[in-house]
Amino acid sequence: MELRDRALGAFRLASPQDKVAAVQELWLASAVLPCDCERVFAMPPAPGRPLHPELVAPALVPRRSPFTPAGHAALMHSIAHIEFNAINLALDAVWRFAGMPEAYYRDWLRVAAEEAKHFALLQAHLQTLGYSYGDFTAHDGLWTMCEATQDDVLARMALVPRTLEARGLDATPLIQAKLRKVATPAALAAVEILDTILAEEVGHVAIGNHWFQWLCQRDGVDGAAFYPDAALRYRAPSLKPPFNLVARRAAGFTEIEIASLPK
Repeated sequence: MELRDRALGAFRLASPQDKVAAVQELWLASAVLPCDCERVFAMPPAPGRPLHPELVAPALVPRRSPFTPAGHAALMHSIAHIEFNAINLALDAVWRFAGMPEAYYRDWLRVAAEEAKHFALLQAHLQTLGYSYGDFTAHDGLWTMCEATQDDVLARMALVPRTLEARGLDATPLIQAKLRKVATPAALAAVEILDTILAEEVGHVAIGNHWFQWLCQRDGVDGAAFYPDAALRYRAPSLKPPFNLVARRAAGFTEIEIASLPK
C-alpha cells in the first residue's frame, strides 16, 4: 500500500473510532511506506463522517455556560468536533494535492495523527461526563473552507493552518481561563487536555507557515499581497484580538505579520 492512497482510505471512513485507528496505524507504518507524489486521485464528494452530530448553521449552535455540567460537555464537544474535522483536513492535504515534495505529505500525515490523538483525548473526556461525540449539534465551518480551497494548495495553506488553526492558538488560553474559574475536577482535566492540544497545534500552524512560504518561493508569489486577496476571495473569517503572540511567533509568523494583526 502507498501512503497517500491509505490516507484517502482513512479520509473516507465514517466511524470516528475507525478513522482514528486507521490514521494511527498509518502513522506507525508510514516510515516504510512509499509515497507517490504525482498521483492524482478521483475526488470523493465529502469526507466520511458519522450521522451525528447534526450539522446546523453556526448561529444555530446553542451557547451554553461552561459553569454547568451540560455546558462543560457542550464546550468539550465543540472542540472535539473541531479536532475531528481537523483529522479530515490533514488527510485531505495529503491525498488531494499532487506534485508536492514527499516531506509535505509526511508533514501533513503527522498532523493527522496528532489531530486523531486530540480527538481521542476529548472523546474519552466526554465519556467521563456521560456524553459522546455526536450528542450535541455542530456546524461545518472548517470543512466549508476546505472545500473552497480544494483547487489551490497555496490558498489552502494560507487559510486553513495559517488562519483557522491559528485562531485556535488565540482561543485556547481564553477557554482555559474560563475552565480554571469553573475549577471542578472535570474542568481542570480539560485544561490539561487543552495544554497538550495547544502545544501540538503550534507545530501544525508552523507546518502551514513552512509550506505556504515554500509555495510562495516556488511560484514567485508575494505572500504578503496574496494573503489578504485570498482571505477576501474565499471569505475567510476576520482575525480578531486578543492574539496569542507567543504561540504565533513559535508557529513561524514573522514580526511583520504580527505587527499587521488588527488591534
